[in-house]
Amino acid sequence: MAQGVPAASEPESTAVRMGPPERSVAEWLVRLEQASRIPSFIGTFVVTSATGAMSSARIWHVCEGDVQIERVEALSGVPRTIFRRNQSVVTFFPQARVAVSDRRDAGGAFPNLLTSSSSASMADHYAAKELGQSRVAGFDADVVYLRPHDELRYGYRIWSERNTGLVIKTQTLDGKGRVLEQSAFSELQLNAPVQAVKLTRMMERTEGYKVEKPHRTPTSAAAEGWTLSGEVPGFSSQSCYRHGTDAGGGVVQWIFSDGLATVSLFMEAFDARRHPSEGVVAMGATHTLTQRLPDASGPWWVTAVGEVPPATLKALVSRLQRKP
Repeated sequence: MAQGVPAASEPESTAVRMGPPERSVAEWLVRLEQASRIPSFIGTFVVTSATGAMSSARIWHVCEGDVQIERVEALSGVPRTIFRRNQSVVTFFPQARVAVSDRRDAGGAFPNLLTSSSSASMADHYAAKELGQSRVAGFDADVVYLRPHDELRYGYRIWSERNTGLVIKTQTLDGKGRVLEQSAFSELQLNAPVQAVKLTRMMERTEGYKVEKPHRTPTSAAAEGWTLSGEVPGFSSQSCYRHGTDAGGGVVQWIFSDGLATVSLFMEAFDARRHPSEGVVAMGATHTLTQRLPDASGPWWVTAVGEVPPATLKALVSRLQRKP
C-alpha cells in the first residue's frame, strides 16, 4: 500500500467535530456539481495508489458563466500540459512538439468527480454517510463516505471544502475498506487571479507544434452491430465512438457510467499477432480486462477498462453480443 494512503478502517481526524445536518446522496451530488462552477482556483494535487505509484500536477481553473477553462500541468511522468475549455481539450507535449486536439467530457477527473448527467438514479446504488470534518491543504472540509449498495462499484470517501463544496481530497475504497487510490490537494488557493482570456490564448497557441486530431466518429452501438443481452445494474450507456478511418474496421468504444464510475468497452476484430492472451490487470483502482469473443462472422477482441471491480467488467463483457 502506498505511503500516506491509510486503510478505511484506520482512525482518522475526520470525526473530531460534528459536521452539518446529514445530506442525502442527491444533495451531495448537487453540492459537488455546483462546486465545479466556483469562480477560480489554483492548486497542486497528488495522486497515489496502493501499488505505490504516484503522480502530481498543477491546476489553474476558472469559470465565467457557462464557460469553464483550466490548465493542468503534469509535474511527473512525461512532460505535458492539458488545456480544457468545456469539452474542447488540447494536450501539449513539448518534447515531441505535438499538440493533440480532441473533445471529451470533463467529468471523472479530479476534482470534478461526476461523470454524467444521469446521476439522479445514483441514490439507488450509493448511500451517503457523513464522517464529520477534517482539514486538507489548510481548508476545513466536510467528509462523506459514498457507500455502494452492491459489489459492482467501489466506495468513495470525499473531502468537500466547507464554503464552496470543492472536492479537495478523495479516496477510492474496495469492498474491504482498503484504499486503492487517493487524490488530494497539497496546496490550494481559492478565488485565485486566473484569467479565462489568458488561458484561452495559451490553449490556442499551437505555433511550432504539429496538431493532431484523433479520428473519432460519434456513432451508436446498434449502428456498429453491438448490443447487451441484459443490463448491469446502475450502468447506463453514455456514448459510442468509432476510432480509426476505416469504416469497416477500426475500434468501437462503448462508454457506460453510473454517474461516478465509468467503463469503456473497446471492440475490434481479433488478430492473433496483436491479441496474444486474455486476462485482468489492475493499476490502482483501474482494472483492464481483455477477452476473445467468438462470433459466427469471426472472433472479436474486447478490452474493458474502468475504475470498477473486475466483476463489473466481467458482467458487461459477458452480456456483450453481436446483433443478429
